[in-house]
Amino acid sequence: MCLAIPGQVIEVNEDELMRMGKVDFGGVTREACLAYVPEAQVGDYVIVHAGFAISRLDEVEAQETLELMVESGLLGEETERLSRSKFLPQ
Repeated sequence: MCLAIPGQVIEVNEDELMRMGKVDFGGVTREACLAYVPEAQVGDYVIVHAGFAISRLDEVEAQETLELMVESGLLGEETERLSRSKFLPQ
């Protein structure tokens, strides 16, 4: 099964080869390729799959996606608590 997770872009790095950035997933930060979402900027929310941001979404959509993932059992309750406290400020 493939899984894509919403995260918030916290840093963007323009590179000669590829546009990269750091994405925060509820306190866990990972490097992701931003080439497929050239409009994404710091503060935006993106869906990341296999290290590639594949689409942009707004804060409400990101929260709804996380809640659905928890409800379906794809993510644990710990992730839900993170999403409500750190990941997406209310």
